[in-house]
Amino acid sequence: MSDPSLRLFPRPCRLHAACPAAAGAGPLCEYGQWRALPGNIAGGTLAGEATAQYFNDQVGNTVLFAANQTTLSGDARAVLARQAEWLNKHGNFSAVVQGHAEETGTREYNLALGARRASAVQEYLVAQGVSSDRIRTLSFGKERPAEICSNESCYAQNRRAVTVVSDTGAGT
Repeated sequence: MSDPSLRLFPRPCRLHAACPAAAGAGPLCEYGQWRALPGNIAGGTLAGEATAQYFNDQVGNTVLFAANQTTLSGDARAVLARQAEWLNKHGNFSAVVQGHAEETGTREYNLALGARRASAVQEYLVAQGVSSDRIRTLSFGKERPAEICSNESCYAQNRRAVTVVSDTGAGT
């Protein structure tokens, strides 16, 4: 690349079957599959950075919780800090935070728990400067599991909050 302000970093292999990491060879693609990270172009943004797909793939749209908890872990706060930075940079996007719970417990309990998880995420984003009128919350309780099974590894994936962004067409 001819732009000296652009730094390139290895792209994590996610679903690219040709990548050696997809076959267990390591965590990074090593065959010319590179990506530029946000903020690596002086005075501008990367093409495609202002998209919901970019938010999901590069910023991260999901945070996990411990069983029956709404407390944000350090990992969750790190993801939410990136979300807040992105949302503050892209004022034309709004967000719906979806709270989820594992399948144990009653429907009513899990709907309430999902609502508290979504609210915890919303409160964190607002504390980081995102306008509260750009964030709504919604609870699905145990109704939309990410994983369907009856063991702890699956339950852990279902104890989550997912931030779904959409372009409102408002100014940046």
